[in-house]
Amino acid sequence: MNHLYTAEVTATGGRAGTVTSSDDRLNFALSVPAGIGGDDGPGTNPEQLFAAGYAACFQGALGVAARRQKLELTPDSTVTARVGLRREGLAFALDVALEGHFPGLSQDDALALMHAAHAVCPYSVATRGNVDVLLSVR
Repeated sequence: MNHLYTAEVTATGGRAGTVTSSDDRLNFALSVPAGIGGDDGPGTNPEQLFAAGYAACFQGALGVAARRQKLELTPDSTVTARVGLRREGLAFALDVALEGHFPGLSQDDALALMHAAHAVCPYSVATRGNVDVLLSVR
């Protein structure tokens, strides 16, 4: 494989432990949300980390898609990712809702842009066919 970049993060202690990147730029305590039986402590959780990564990556993909479609994104454009954890038989599964906010774009252009970004975003490519992803604009 010819990687452009490789991120390395080590988890210790599972959902109630820590995650630390090899360059120490990421160093978080984890807590288990009350909704899945945890103490809802002050740390983050894997679903929040996934949502943060997906939202940021998708925002970047929107920039690529906007340039290709010759659309202008304003600096206050946003993407909100909501990652749900659910039971699926004996396993657990994720689903994602991505909501874009694009001041100055029509609803039709904004939704077309979301679909174009979904076609190229690495998170979208990685989850395609395995994770339900709902796209919307506000």
